[in-house]
Amino acid sequence: MKIRTKTRHPAAAVVNKTAGGMVSDESHRELSDMIRGAFAGASVVFAGSGSEIVQAAEHALGQGSTLIIAGGGDGTISAVASVVAGKQAVLGVLPMGTLNHFAKDLGIPADLPAAVRALAAGHEKKVDVGEVNGRVFINNSGLGLYPAIVRMREKRQERGASKTRAAAAAVFRALVHYRLLSVRVIADGREIIRKTPIVFVGNNRYSMEGLNAGTRVRLDTGKLSLVMPRASGRLRLFWFSLRALVGRDRPGHDLDILSAQELLIGAGHRIVQVTLDGEVATMNAPLRYRVRPGALRVMAPMPVQ
Repeated sequence: MKIRTKTRHPAAAVVNKTAGGMVSDESHRELSDMIRGAFAGASVVFAGSGSEIVQAAEHALGQGSTLIIAGGGDGTISAVASVVAGKQAVLGVLPMGTLNHFAKDLGIPADLPAAVRALAAGHEKKVDVGEVNGRVFINNSGLGLYPAIVRMREKRQERGASKTRAAAAAVFRALVHYRLLSVRVIADGREIIRKTPIVFVGNNRYSMEGLNAGTRVRLDTGKLSLVMPRASGRLRLFWFSLRALVGRDRPGHDLDILSAQELLIGAGHRIVQVTLDGEVATMNAPLRYRVRPGALRVMAPMPVQ
């Protein structure tokens, strides 16, 4: 496939070698040819672990690549974005995961050939990134039940369960023994003290109603969104947690929802488990969240006139 690209950036691609079921050498060659057909001379690296993905992106940046294409799910895209954010390089996204939230919000097609064409014919735009204790996230971060649910989901997926089934089973199991967090949140000077099972922090505001639930209309408002369900029954929390995991949480009278540029969250423990774009990290509390407006340059499809 030959495509005339509008970008002149030296390009490099970092691809999760197991994403999208493309695990064979032949499928890797086909994808490499597709990328090089659009971006002449592009280097293509297939990486495994998160650390390998970050190292490959850092190497590409050090070699002078100013367009770094990330191929994989949201975790892979987030890992490469953490390297590119704040730099002069531009991030390109090839959606190869299950949910592909970031790619959808950028308007990038789910079909790989169409996604490559969109990148080649696209334009640069600046979007925000979120940050917690110095760690970047592009979609969302959470604590409370989230980290436990993510770990359980991963274990079930390793045994062969689909992501949706694994998520439902993980949510159910976590809620059997859940405990409420006593959190103190300071959001742009406003203090909230609450007992809650989950704290959800989004990079920009998520739509929470109708067919667009779980999507973001804009990625450049310079605001974080905070969502906390108040203490509630297990059944209500089950549906909230499951919808949140797949990006379809909805508002209600039992939720605290607000926007802020900075958040300081204390959870009663010195060390807490935190999710960042579906990956679990251990961090010291209090958690300091902030938005970095326009810190990430991305290649996105041209807007419809």
